[in-house]
Amino acid sequence: MRRVIGIDVHRTFGEVVFWEDGRLRHAGRIDMTRTALEGFGKTLLASDEVVVEATANSMAVSRVLAPFVARVIIANPLQVKAIAQAHVKTDKIDAGTLASLQAAGYLPQIWTPDAETERKRRLVARRYQVVRHRTRLKNEVHSILHAHLIPKCPHADLFNPRPGVVGRPTAAAR
Repeated sequence: MRRVIGIDVHRTFGEVVFWEDGRLRHAGRIDMTRTALEGFGKTLLASDEVVVEATANSMAVSRVLAPFVARVIIANPLQVKAIAQAHVKTDKIDAGTLASLQAAGYLPQIWTPDAETERKRRLVARRYQVVRHRTRLKNEVHSILHAHLIPKCPHADLFNPRPGVVGRPTAAAR
């Protein structure tokens, strides 16, 4: 007996629908907390497949549920929308659509990175944010100095000491 569980994930809750033997069964809502998801995961079978739509917290949901089931699939929401043009849209119908598309083999999925790739992505994204913030602050300082008619120092840059300045090695000395 194959079971596919569709979860329409929101910020604070998820609507759950089970697909079993061609029938959909509404299973209610679960809170989007680690404790609630782990409790829900313990009720699932090791052979179950869980489908969630790609949202801001879908990777976290996937990480929590993955140890309890055979597979957690993250669906591409744009392609799912194109396939399942429903006139009536509710969370229950959306969860059922996810489960039905996976059961039929028509679910468009996204690639999910392994833990190391995900860690590196977060690291690169954080560095990008820090560099942007640093640039914003430098520009703000320059703007304040400019607004108060304070001229640039001819001997040094405020943020990047030039080679040859005391305390900074020259290129040849590096």
